[in-house]
Amino acid sequence: MDIHYVCRHCGTGLGKLNPQNVSTDELGFQQLTEEERQSMIYYHQDGTIEVKAICEDCHEAMGRSPSFHELDTFIQ
Repeated sequence: MDIHYVCRHCGTGLGKLNPQNVSTDELGFQQLTEEERQSMIYYHQDGTIEVKAICEDCHEAMGRSPSFHELDTFIQ
């Protein structure tokens, strides 16, 4: 079972962790609200955990165009 970090806007893979190296407590998942956990963390049937984050490119695009914050995805 791995933990995959993926950009919520463009789908770019940001990184992968092996849970043998780190626990979810060390990742800070317990600090998220239930709503944040539901929108950011997906548990796949194969045991893989997918965490939605924002890549640097999308973060910069959102800084240049604040209206992008209103959209779930803005990359076509």
